[in-house]
Amino acid sequence: MDSSQRRWSRIGWWTLALVAAACVLSAPWSFGRVRIGSADEPRYAASNLRLNHLPPAWRALGEDDAARVAAEAAAGEYVPGRALGTDALGRDVLARVLAGGVLSLAIGVFSAAVAVSIGTAWGATAGFAGGRVDALMMRTVDLLYGLPSILLVVLLAIAVEGAVARTGVQLAGGTAQAVGVVVLLAAIGGTSWQTVSRVVRGEVLAIRAQPYMEAARASGVPPARQFMRHVLPNLWATVAVYATLAVPAAILSESFLSFLGIGVREPLPSWGNLASAGLQEVNPVESRWWLLAAPCAMIAVTLVALNFVCDSLQARMDPASGRARW
Repeated sequence: MDSSQRRWSRIGWWTLALVAAACVLSAPWSFGRVRIGSADEPRYAASNLRLNHLPPAWRALGEDDAARVAAEAAAGEYVPGRALGTDALGRDVLARVLAGGVLSLAIGVFSAAVAVSIGTAWGATAGFAGGRVDALMMRTVDLLYGLPSILLVVLLAIAVEGAVARTGVQLAGGTAQAVGVVVLLAAIGGTSWQTVSRVVRGEVLAIRAQPYMEAARASGVPPARQFMRHVLPNLWATVAVYATLAVPAAILSESFLSFLGIGVREPLPSWGNLASAGLQEVNPVESRWWLLAAPCAMIAVTLVALNFVCDSLQARMDPASGRARW
């Protein structure tokens, strides 16, 4: 890598580390419980309707807003933070953005892990087996490419909800939300592995044509040992690069689905549903643009940083550069 690439690589790594650290290290605060009347609620979900639509900290409170805050504080009621203001339900926007970052990043990472695992196993098996097995497996991939992934995710989510309803089991609020998140990450990962499988298959075919693989076959090395000792170790660089590509794609898919109301649902926050809620606050009467800008900025910064990280990994692990190393 030249000096410009190294500089952007460092910027990407540090930006990604700061975003992840801000979301993860603040989780005890954003997911911590606060007293609301006689009940405890997570901070990201705690609301006070009498303090809705407070401006962020960089804007001074008006007389009416200041009177509302003073009255609620004097009465001992919950007063949300004002770092990024409050939303229409009187909830702390900063706590919701940080908590939403934890969920969006977790769904992105785990969905990417599912996609890369399925794609690597499928592509490596097809490329190493060859022949009719390869042809059948890759025609299956071609068939799946023709199906709309968003529709598959929606159908899977509806099918799981219908299956739970048919069992007659009444899930608690937190359990139902957890099931929805698990279904979402499984659906995103299960519908986005086709590209990885094609790339891995091509790498396996290239590795099989190498002289050391021909020598291994000629010396009678069993196929399983050939795969474990020669093929799989040479796939790690490719898998690592495409894993970093799969994470931003998964985060973008989750954000898009949550924006449409299909993914993470209220009161759980994610950057997608926060952007969807913030879009409704941008209007000609009174534009609270910061409610839209905060989650969108987090999405944009994270995706750009992940792309810089992917570029640096690709340059570092490219065998043609002569500097590839794990």
